[in-house]
Amino acid sequence: MPIINNILTQARLYMPEENIRLIKKAYDYAVKTYADNPDRLSGKPYITHPLAVAHILVSLRLDAPTIISGLLHKALRGTPPRSSEAELRDLFGSEVASIVHGATKIDDIQFKSRLDYKAENVKKMLLAISADIRVLLVKLADHLHDIQTLEYVPAARQQELAHDSMDLYAPLASRLGLDLVKRELEDAAFRYLYPEQYAELNEKIRMSIPEREKFVEEIKSILTNKISAQGIKNFRVLGRPKHLYSIYRKLVAQNISIDKVYDKVAFRVIVQEVGECYEVMGIVHSLWQPVASRFKDFISSPKANLYQSLHTSVIGPHGDFMEVQIRTEKMDEIANDGIAAHWAYKEGAAISQKDAHMFQWLKQLVQSLQEVDDAREFLDTVRDELDYSTVYALTPNGDVKELPTGSSPLDFAYIIHTDVGHHCVGAKIDGRIVPLKYSIQNGDVIEIITAPRQHPNQGWLALAKTSRARSRIRHWLKQEEKNRFLEDGRDICERELRRHNLSIKRLIKTGHLQNLLKKFNSHHLDDLLRRVGSGEITVAQLTETFEPPELKADKTDIADLTTGCLPVGARKKAKSRQDGGGSLVKIDGIDNMMIKISNCCMPMPGDEIVGFITSGRGVSVHKAGCRNFLATDPQRHVAVEWAADSHQALRTRIQVMAHNSKWLLVSLCNVINNSDGAEIMDVEAHTSKKSGQAYVGIVVNVSGRRQLNAILQQIRQMENVLEAERG
Repeated sequence: MPIINNILTQARLYMPEENIRLIKKAYDYAVKTYADNPDRLSGKPYITHPLAVAHILVSLRLDAPTIISGLLHKALRGTPPRSSEAELRDLFGSEVASIVHGATKIDDIQFKSRLDYKAENVKKMLLAISADIRVLLVKLADHLHDIQTLEYVPAARQQELAHDSMDLYAPLASRLGLDLVKRELEDAAFRYLYPEQYAELNEKIRMSIPEREKFVEEIKSILTNKISAQGIKNFRVLGRPKHLYSIYRKLVAQNISIDKVYDKVAFRVIVQEVGECYEVMGIVHSLWQPVASRFKDFISSPKANLYQSLHTSVIGPHGDFMEVQIRTEKMDEIANDGIAAHWAYKEGAAISQKDAHMFQWLKQLVQSLQEVDDAREFLDTVRDELDYSTVYALTPNGDVKELPTGSSPLDFAYIIHTDVGHHCVGAKIDGRIVPLKYSIQNGDVIEIITAPRQHPNQGWLALAKTSRARSRIRHWLKQEEKNRFLEDGRDICERELRRHNLSIKRLIKTGHLQNLLKKFNSHHLDDLLRRVGSGEITVAQLTETFEPPELKADKTDIADLTTGCLPVGARKKAKSRQDGGGSLVKIDGIDNMMIKISNCCMPMPGDEIVGFITSGRGVSVHKAGCRNFLATDPQRHVAVEWAADSHQALRTRIQVMAHNSKWLLVSLCNVINNSDGAEIMDVEAHTSKKSGQAYVGIVVNVSGRRQLNAILQQIRQMENVLEAERG
């Protein structure tokens, strides 16, 4: 086929003959491997696609293993696979086998949800390319040829591939500096995503070709004469039309017609020295009035993909906006070929510092996405990270940091160090203190202000723009939640164990802990405690495992989840006041039935209530949303309502959160005891070691909701009390 000769000819321009022979060997192997396998859509020989992929790769002047991988990137596919990784390793080396394997496994898993499928593929791709960037280069070339041949693909698949181009592959090509690949991907996707707009714009651009060519020659002549007159030699002036999608984006963004898009042509001046770039910029600005807001110096502050150039927009000779880019020959090579111009794998060379910096963003992206499980959040994070709209800010030491547009001091803080981010309270910019919601501007010199007691909170996720900052914040919040669940679970377990004359230490010593872990499918003690603290394992389930069989047989009501074991005297008092409360609650269609107000949720008049018929102890009354009630047999549920003349004393629970202080518990008890008729039945309290806050649960008998509200109001007015609610 002529195309393989073209590939070999281009490869000879920059690699030794031994590599050419290896590429020819790979081609012969590919012909045999793909033999008798026509493309199922186009009907062309299957080898056509791998050859096209290899041709794209050689046009980027990539190394021999990458080009060979392009020829063989479908060799591990098929049922059964056409080849094996071991065979590729034996014939072409471990690099080729690894790249082909990486490119193959990206599409191996299928999902019911298109969103999950896409997220998982992107995740696998990022992991593969962070290990070897050549996997992405092969995948980009593969996708570019796919989208160039979309006419053979069903309409629904056309849309999917076009969206993938816009959302993922074109931004990735941009981040790698592969500008030509990016433009081709965008224009091909534009054609299928917006066919009418594409056709209309393409026709108008085609009709304006003669006028545009005349304009290009005029500007080139003016620039050439003026630059030559300044004594600059060995330069080139180029004028090229902007690609269709970039023009369309401008039409949409500015809400204008094609006739109003004046900078349809971008001019480029290519010189030999960096100093000459700034000289040419002065010449351009002397010829035409510059637009100050549209000047960018990417020479002194290169993009993350090492792109360097001066960009300026001026008002041209006919009153039209005109964009001019000025760069050296080396900068132009990088701008067009991107990663290929810095290729770290050529001739086995070690990776350079520049290359390491170029790929750093990719490795950071992979690290920051490790804990993002939600498919939509994952894809949104990738899109945000690939959005190439950036600002450049500096540390007080002069280090330049690149961030997405709209980044906050939090993003800057997390770039410096995770601990700096965790304790960030604000920033100083030019000596002026700014809040965390401040949007960083180009050139800001930022000094982060920290405080030891500051920690991330949920609101920070809305302020952070970078995936690095969001992932660090999310990780801290998850860890804090785990620690809180662990602490709460330990308190709950210790309390329930005490009711049965047990302790965690005793369970470990006797070996019963292993049985407990096995029953609840927990890996270790902390896992069990966290699950109890989070509510995944209820106290009722936990208590059931501690109760001797002889007690379980006599159990006739649902366990008290919150109050712990009341003192014997208090339990008798509570029983005398609440059991048999026939005048308190009415049962639908049933008379003379014993009634018990449930200890687990402690309903009061005014609460919506439901009844459960127990075995031998009458009806237990619960709040309508009580977890224990919802877990009972629906066949034994009964409708109940409060009696109109409910005057009996009722038990309820008061939950208090406060700053810990010496006389806190005494003060709380005094408030309740001073309320006429109120009686304390049980008290539980513990202190959080981390926050220093005290949590107090008090079970009280009150005459009704009015007395309860009065007590709560007095407690809330106490010094150091943060919250006081009915439990």
